[in-house]
Amino acid sequence: MNGGDITVINTYGYIRVSTREQNEDRQLIALREAAVPERNIFLDKQSGKNFDRPGYRRLVKRLRPGDLLYIKSIDRLGRNYEEIQKQWRVLTKEKGADIVVLDMPLLDTRRGKDLVGTFLSDIVLQVLSFVAENERTNIRQRQAEGIAAAKKRGVRFGRPSVKPPEDFPDIVAEWEGGRLSFQEALDRSGLAEATFYRRLREYRLMKEAKK
Repeated sequence: MNGGDITVINTYGYIRVSTREQNEDRQLIALREAAVPERNIFLDKQSGKNFDRPGYRRLVKRLRPGDLLYIKSIDRLGRNYEEIQKQWRVLTKEKGADIVVLDMPLLDTRRGKDLVGTFLSDIVLQVLSFVAENERTNIRQRQAEGIAAAKKRGVRFGRPSVKPPEDFPDIVAEWEGGRLSFQEALDRSGLAEATFYRRLREYRLMKEAKK
């Protein structure tokens, strides 16, 4: 083999957390333990509902046949069964890269390159991607049931409603009559600008209804 035949295989890692508040440390530690170079770790902090993600797009563009990609778990590739399957095919078939799923050693495309090995990997992938999607569905259902139960108990969600002061009609009248500046009206009512306008609309509708 001469120098021109040598293919350099690069190792990459991909991290996704669903929201900007979630921490990526657990995935990052796992990739570091797998000896993935820091410069080859791509990160997205956003939902996996679609693949319009800058980190993932850069990663896919960089991948070359024979490169190796590590991910912590299968659901980092997507949020539903079909999308996980699709991205797996893109990475392994179209890009020609190998994938290692650290949480599931059976999903290591470097092993079993023969027909039987590929068949077993495909079965494991289908089962795991289905389980990942099903678990997310169950979580959403449990959250919805919990919220519904809390509402029945009288628990209120969202920001508490800010009521206008009792003299709000007088403040409005003075402001509309030019005796108060808008800022003075805000200060006297103790309301933020958006809340003031919302309460003003409600007040005017109520006045119209009484006519």
